[in-house]
Amino acid sequence: MAGNGSNWRAMLLDFIERAGWSAGQVFFATLLAGGTAAGVGNLPWKYSSALALGAAVSSIVLTAIQYLTRITNVSFWPDLLVRLAKTFLSSLAASFAAADIFNVTTFHWTATLNVAFLATLSALAKGILARTTPAPANATTQSPNPSTLPTQTYKDAVGATPSA
Repeated sequence: MAGNGSNWRAMLLDFIERAGWSAGQVFFATLLAGGTAAGVGNLPWKYSSALALGAAVSSIVLTAIQYLTRITNVSFWPDLLVRLAKTFLSSLAASFAAADIFNVTTFHWTATLNVAFLATLSALAKGILARTTPAPANATTQSPNPSTLPTQTYKDAVGATPSA
């Protein structure tokens, strides 16, 4: 296993990768949910940015919980399912945080669930595309993962033992 400094660096990169993807997915999902008929100037750029920032913060918190409970070193499909759930929850949390006053009866649930669904769908696509990334020519067999980090960095982050 890599040295402790390398593990901390890998974990930091994992947090950044997950938060970045969550932010990007929520940002574009919010723009898409804002309507494609609107001109570029009429798209909800400020609102999308606020939701993306909220989703990134929420992703960091949820990833920290995942690391603290040691639910990181799992196979591809459970890892992807956890990432999908976290993206959905991050999107919801960001929408709740962006609401001026959260009232269950007047909250715009349809738009919030549309954004969460679109963000989760894009997370699924990203995870599957990351899984099918071809292995380098000099690599030994590697287990697929839904991360866009280099395989060794991902393994160091989640605590997997590197292959020989």
